[in-house]
Amino acid sequence: MDIGLRIFVVSMLLVTVTAEVYIVTMEGDPIISYKGGENGFEATAVESDEKIDTSSELVTLYARHLERKHDMILGMLFEEGSYKKLYSYKHLINGFAAHVSPEQAETLRRAPGVRSVDKDWKVRRLTTHTPEFLGLPTDVWPTGGGFDRAGEDIVIGFVDSGIYPHHPSFASHHRLPYGPLHHYKGKCEEDPHTKKSFCNRKIVGAQHFAEAAKAAGAFNPDIDYASPMDGDGHGSHTAAIAAGNNGIPLRMHGYEFGKASGMAPRARIAVYKALYRLFGGFVADVVAAIDQAVHDGVDILSLSVGPNSPPTTTKTTFLNPFDATLLGAVKAGVFVAQAAGNGGPFPKTLVSYSPWITTVAAAIDDRRYKNHLTLGNGKMLAGMGLSPPTRPHRLYTLVSANDVLLDSSVSKYNPSDCQRPEVLNKKLVEGNILLCGYSFNFVVGTASIKKVVATAKHLGAAGFVLVVENVSPGTKFDPVPSAIPGILITDVSKSMDLIDYYNVSTSRDWTGRVKSFKAEGSIGDGLAPVLHKSAPQVALFSARGPNTKDFSFQDADLLKPDILAPGYLIWAAWCPNGTDEPNYVGEGFALISGTSMAAPHIAGIAALVKQKHPQWSPAAIKSALMTTSTVIDRAGRLLQAQQYSDTEAVTLVKATPFDYGSGHVNPSAALDPGLIFDAGYEDYLGFLCTTPGISAHEIRNYSNTPCNYDMKHPSNFNAPSIAVSHLVGTQTVTRRVTNVAEVEETYTITARMQPSIAIEVNPPAMTLRPGASRTFSVTMTVRSVSGVYSFGEVKLKGSRGHKVRIPVVALGHRR
Repeated sequence: MDIGLRIFVVSMLLVTVTAEVYIVTMEGDPIISYKGGENGFEATAVESDEKIDTSSELVTLYARHLERKHDMILGMLFEEGSYKKLYSYKHLINGFAAHVSPEQAETLRRAPGVRSVDKDWKVRRLTTHTPEFLGLPTDVWPTGGGFDRAGEDIVIGFVDSGIYPHHPSFASHHRLPYGPLHHYKGKCEEDPHTKKSFCNRKIVGAQHFAEAAKAAGAFNPDIDYASPMDGDGHGSHTAAIAAGNNGIPLRMHGYEFGKASGMAPRARIAVYKALYRLFGGFVADVVAAIDQAVHDGVDILSLSVGPNSPPTTTKTTFLNPFDATLLGAVKAGVFVAQAAGNGGPFPKTLVSYSPWITTVAAAIDDRRYKNHLTLGNGKMLAGMGLSPPTRPHRLYTLVSANDVLLDSSVSKYNPSDCQRPEVLNKKLVEGNILLCGYSFNFVVGTASIKKVVATAKHLGAAGFVLVVENVSPGTKFDPVPSAIPGILITDVSKSMDLIDYYNVSTSRDWTGRVKSFKAEGSIGDGLAPVLHKSAPQVALFSARGPNTKDFSFQDADLLKPDILAPGYLIWAAWCPNGTDEPNYVGEGFALISGTSMAAPHIAGIAALVKQKHPQWSPAAIKSALMTTSTVIDRAGRLLQAQQYSDTEAVTLVKATPFDYGSGHVNPSAALDPGLIFDAGYEDYLGFLCTTPGISAHEIRNYSNTPCNYDMKHPSNFNAPSIAVSHLVGTQTVTRRVTNVAEVEETYTITARMQPSIAIEVNPPAMTLRPGASRTFSVTMTVRSVSGVYSFGEVKLKGSRGHKVRIPVVALGHRR
């Protein structure tokens, strides 16, 4: 009996066959919001942006009280053994996760004291040159005391697939000693095999959460590891991007590709594993991980995770157990960075929606790995391949895998994929360049470039060429490191040039068998990156706005994504048993892409901002990052975005705020933004209460707070951006700014908008003393109805050099 079947049988003994995991929220405040009133229990609520004091006896007593209530309702409603409680959520939301039948879930839904019952749903992973590209070593790290102090005493929590603790990116020996961490109280699990702790002075917390995965029958301890050990590489990669040690030699196949470093190399790492190799994860486990992370005292949360599909039980994108838990985290002063999603370049593909979350889109930075194949007829074909060249001034014979089969019976193994050396004739391949076909198997992961390399090496080939003969829209080609010369020809027209040359040069007998191989070629040097001034660009896969407020995909009055950060071809740590990318199995580093890689860049940079400004709220940090970002590329042009043309080829178009939010992150400017657009818990509730379609009852279910409508319209939420999805006639929105500089400064305020909408600001200028706040208004009027969004910006230019910019998006409608 296999392990998956054993788990299923055990679960059948516990509950009925049809049992599923449900997340239940209860009446009564969680610890973060409880202001007293229950007999014998004093208040535990924190002010907005204040951490929970978990050492307080009041907190401990109230936490026990909530857990007893969770146990009591289950015990009163159901027979023992007919259900299983998986978690009690006490800190950020008041509720629990339980494995029950649909009938039991319905009973819970009708029970007194129950606010909501949501069926659990799945989440998925949203899958080093960037410190230099972002200017960290010269502009940012020195202000924090250099790289050996960058991020000091800041704890970044990672809700991901775990960590490989033995990687040099996470080592604490041979480093400047770390001091004690007084504000973090996380636990460290032991490796069940070695009995050694997963922690060192760099990794300060390591826990795993899998109760929902086990209850669903998805967890396999043989490959998923019932510990914080990284089962697929993704978690190690994201942790290293944000907080990996500085100056780690990035070696692979005998070559060094530079030095790897995290954004905040002295920040500490706290691991909350809730994602797994084969199935991703479940919201019940992710919520438990976030709840624990905030309880433990993390400063920053990095989430490279998003829902597979909207939960059917929730009407709005902003209110579900996942987003409500993150609202609690932000109330506790934790900055949250979440990947935008990888559904681009199509509109409304975001998986991160809420105003309290910083939603991160993915950019292509200035480094490209290009290579070329030179044919015997003098043609040079462009391609990609992180590999050494063939010997200079020499051409090698080209042999196609289909022409060097040992016998015709092996054709059932897709020999052109070059995955099996045993089906090819070594005598015909040895010393030559092997031509292989890039089939659909590479797209779905059943074939890998790593295996092509192994096949070519085993057969003694001088190198290999992977030829793409047809391509599906959205196919992503990334260069893969190779120990031998190799190249991937991704342009189908160039592939045809190669195939035509090969066929003309290769003589065959009447049966089609090759008589002589006469095609020749050489492979160039692909190890050195080419630096492009056109960077940054919005990556093709990066999810796009507009943001949506519900699962009918109605537009929200809130701009998303928030910001753009590097997310394409990012070098970082990997774990040797990682399988998330088949080309990096067994390796210590990986070069991969995704908004998963962009989010930890922002988490690490947020740690640097928090280190310099420890009292700033999550909204203040988010504002500093957004208002100082750039919409200009290295060549001085407006940012561009990868998009599909009419022929489904990838092309570049002018980017909009729906691609990049406020712009590409500029870390040095974010440390000194001049002004901030601050917001707290009451502001977030005001946004929810004034958003049409969200009932006050639904808001109260998750916040235990009655609605306050003073904000009047969700566009008045004090975000560092303005979005009006239904502009009729004239509408005025307000914003409040606070001077966080140390001196008084006068700001002139200007605005511009595309012609279909007129825009005005008032007042045109204002002076703010240090710490002072002032309000300004932005009035928009529909001039003509175009049926598409208009884009613009408001700029606040300070007399002492500060420049503050916020994007404006609006869609005009007829009266």
